[in-house]
Amino acid sequence: MKTKRVAAIDCGTNSVRLLIADISGDDLTDVERRMEIVRLGQDVDRTGRLAPEALERTFTAMRGYAKLIREHAPDGSVPVRVVATSATRDAANRADFVSGVRDIFGVEPEVVTGDEEARLSFTGATRGLARSGAEAETPYLVVDIGGGSTEFVVGSRSVEGALSVDIGCVRLTERHLRDDPPSAGTVEAAVADIEAAMDRVEESVPVRTARTLVGLAGSVTTVAGIALDLPAYDPARIHHSRIPAERVHEVSARLLRMTHDERAAIPVMHPGRVDVIGAGALILDRIVRRYGFPEVVVSEHDILDGIAWSLA
Repeated sequence: MKTKRVAAIDCGTNSVRLLIADISGDDLTDVERRMEIVRLGQDVDRTGRLAPEALERTFTAMRGYAKLIREHAPDGSVPVRVVATSATRDAANRADFVSGVRDIFGVEPEVVTGDEEARLSFTGATRGLARSGAEAETPYLVVDIGGGSTEFVVGSRSVEGALSVDIGCVRLTERHLRDDPPSAGTVEAAVADIEAAMDRVEESVPVRTARTLVGLAGSVTTVAGIALDLPAYDPARIHHSRIPAERVHEVSARLLRMTHDERAAIPVMHPGRVDVIGAGALILDRIVRRYGFPEVVVSEHDILDGIAWSLA
């Protein structure tokens, strides 16, 4: 069977990520998987615009990714897809982002809708789940907690309902959790935002039919690493781990009580997540509580893998 090499770039509110992969049939093999925290969505919730310094951080990371793609495709034959999500959707000056990406990669970035983002996340998270040997009853509720938005997707083999809502770890931190550590009042305000967003989700997505909660993205994988007491971030240990609801509650409460320096000292913590992990953990905690899941199945595969599969 012929192998096809592809390059996927996911540009979110907090990070920009690259996956160069070889796809053959139903197998996806990593060639390069990279992540840089660039905080593209810095102050977008307040200003409605992408900050010049945030754009430059993002473009610097992307130039490095373009170099890696060239190194892995000397004949220039690798198809590239660049997907941008919440922060770019919300920005009045997103044309500046589009032109910069076009200059770097030679392709037009796709500023996808929240629904398309949700569907790509579902594909990335679930395509390998059944084949992995992990016992996971369907339908799945796939939850992708990003920097600016969170995607809720229900489905088994295909998507049965999806919605993207504007709650994310960066957005909630900038909106509410600015104290160190956050006060009880600011946490309550963040919870109110999360609950209101989940009210909207339940109006259009059959979340109550789901039997397995699958959690994606950096907030979830970081919570998993803490819950597993890992001495360092280990994707192989985290991927398809099962974190009991009780541990999700414990880790979330602990993170919200900690100072910036205490969170920074956690072995699995990426420096770029230190100031926003409390909000990300809180979102996951409220989802587990509201829908009564006994555990969350954690996936290292997400929208980035979905983008790669779309190129196959």
